Amino acid sequence: MCRASSECPVPDFSGELRAVANTRFAIVASRWNPRIVDALIDGARRAFAAHGVDAATVDLVRVPGAWEIPVAAAKLARGGRYNAIVALGCVVRGDTRHYEQVADNCAQGLMRVALDHGVPVLNGVLVVEVHADAVARAGGAHGNKGEEAAQAALEIVDLWKKLV
Repeated sequence: MCRASSECPVPDFSGELRAVANTRFAIVASRWNPRIVDALIDGARRAFAAHGVDAATVDLVRVPGAWEIPVAAAKLARGGRYNAIVALGCVVRGDTRHYEQVADNCAQGLMRVALDHGVPVLNGVLVVEVHADAVARAGGAHGNKGEEAAQAALEIVDLWKKLV
């Protein structure tokens, strides 16, 4: 028994960037802005492979656009097959409010899926002002956000296993 709080070890839980045995991942990606989204998918797949995830345990689900990503993620989460879902897409500001509706509701929908189903959903949907910003985040000057989302998926799955 600890006499003082300084003598008691404090639990410290964090995920590691590694493959966990018997896990599956899904990538839900939009077909809109294919050059950008395909680069995000490639980045995610490379990240999974670089950290020991067998390609056969990563499924790709393509949907028309970012608007459809949350509902596809919800269906996957309900099925109970996946330990984490990586959402990838690209929404570029246009001349109307449609951009804001799609971007905001996609993000809110992804969070809702994660909270409602207890399955981590990593948001790699780019929301940018101009197309050049998307290029910079899909393998350009700002890295690859698909890769970063896959790495976050690996870490959170490892953390979830430790918290059981």
